[in-house]
Amino acid sequence: MTINREMIREDEQWDGLKGYVTNTDLPAGEVYEQYNGLWVIERAYRVTKGTLEMCPMFHFTPKRIEAHVCICFVAHKVYKELERILRLGNIGLSVDKVLDIARTVTTIKVRLPKSNRTMTRTMLLTKKHKSIAALFDENFWENF
Repeated sequence: MTINREMIREDEQWDGLKGYVTNTDLPAGEVYEQYNGLWVIERAYRVTKGTLEMCPMFHFTPKRIEAHVCICFVAHKVYKELERILRLGNIGLSVDKVLDIARTVTTIKVRLPKSNRTMTRTMLLTKKHKSIAALFDENFWENF
C-alpha cells in the first residue's frame, strides 16, 4: 500500500470549495442563492414530520390530496406564528420546548354549587411552568 502524494496535491486545490451541478439555465449566482435557502424548506419538512407529526397519506382523489396539503400548510403556519410570538414576547424558548412544557400544565374547572358560577384555574406549579406563564396571561396576547 502506498500513498499517492500527487493525488493529495491535486485534491488540496479544491479544499474549502463546494460545487453545484444543475440542469437549469439560471445564472450561477441564482443557483447559489436558491441552494443557500434550501435549509428553510428542509427545516419546514422536519417540523411538519417531527413536531407536528404529519405523516404521508395515500389519498386517491384530488380533493383529499388538496385537503391534506392544506392541513399540513395550516399546521406549519400555526407553528411558525407561535415561533414568531415567542420571539417577540421574549419567551426565550423554542416552540418544541414550549409544547413539551404546556403538555404538563393542568387547568381545573370547578362549578360552585350554590352560585352555579364556574371558576377556572391554570396550575403553573413548576419552574418550567412558570417559564411560560406569560402565555396564559390574556394581556400577553393583546400585543399580537
